[in-house]
Amino acid sequence: MNRKFTLGLVLGVLVAAIAATGISTYAQAKRPYRNGSVWEMNFIRMKPGMDAAYLTYIATDWKRSQEAAKKEGLTLSYKVLTTEGHTPGDWNIVLMTEHKDLASMEANQEKRAALEQKLVGDDAKQMQGYKDRLEIREIIGDRLAREIVLEPKP
Repeated sequence: MNRKFTLGLVLGVLVAAIAATGISTYAQAKRPYRNGSVWEMNFIRMKPGMDAAYLTYIATDWKRSQEAAKKEGLTLSYKVLTTEGHTPGDWNIVLMTEHKDLASMEANQEKRAALEQKLVGDDAKQMQGYKDRLEIREIIGDRLAREIVLEPKP
C-alpha cells in the first residue's frame, strides 16, 4: 500500500508540473505585446552656441557611419532627436541606433569597429575626433532600451 501511495504521489506531482508548464506557456503566448528591437541611445549636451557645428558633424560623418553599418547589415536604423535641456547639465540631443536584438549587437561589435577603422581611420585618428568634438559637445550618458511591440507574436 505504501508503494502505491508513493507512486500515485509521484505521478500526481508530475502531472501537476506538466500542467503548470503548459499553463505558463499558454499565458506567455497570449500576451498582447512582444519584444522588439534593441536601441542604443547616446545622450549628448551640445555646448551653448555649438548646435550648428555639432549637427553638421551628425549630418555628415556620423550619418555616413550609420549608413555604412546599415548597408552592411550591422544595424537596422538610426534616429536623432533634439530637445531643450532643463538644467545646464541636461542632454539636448539623443543619438539612437537600432539593432535587431542584443545578441546581434554584441556579435557585430568587431565588425563595427573594423568598419569605423575603414571609414574614419586608425585608433589615433578616431581619438583625435573624440577630442575635437569635446569642444562642441559633452557626453551625458548612454542606455540600451528594448522596444516593446504592442501586438502579439505573429
